[in-house]
Amino acid sequence: MTVILRILVWRTIAILALLLGVIGLMLPIMPTVPFLLVAAWAGGKGWPALEAKLLSHPKYGPQIIAWRKYGVVKRQPKIIASVMMGGSSIMLAFSPVHLGLKFGVIGIMATVAFWLWLRPEQVPKQDNEATTEPTDSPN
Repeated sequence: MTVILRILVWRTIAILALLLGVIGLMLPIMPTVPFLLVAAWAGGKGWPALEAKLLSHPKYGPQIIAWRKYGVVKRQPKIIASVMMGGSSIMLAFSPVHLGLKFGVIGIMATVAFWLWLRPEQVPKQDNEATTEPTDSPN
């Protein structure tokens, strides 16, 4: 019974993340790829067929594989995420929220932006061909 419950939980996480990723396709303010990364990760734990389908997707599959193998985040998503976090920080700064909460949230966003810009932007040259093949790497 616990195995079935575990599979059900992983599949639920995968479906929710996939739905959020599909919503992100239609809403420019919501990201798609991070949710697909979560869907592929959860799918790998409880729904291997979904994981394989995501990894073989012509547009998003290579991005998921590049993230798993090398932690690659392309420049355009970095810019978009940074601009969105910057805009959110400005709006939060002018909101009536408690000062400690403002500093905390803005600090978290700044930390995430800093970490994001430390990620590589492309797959190392010697492994460019390898990104088209699915991998079971947990990263």
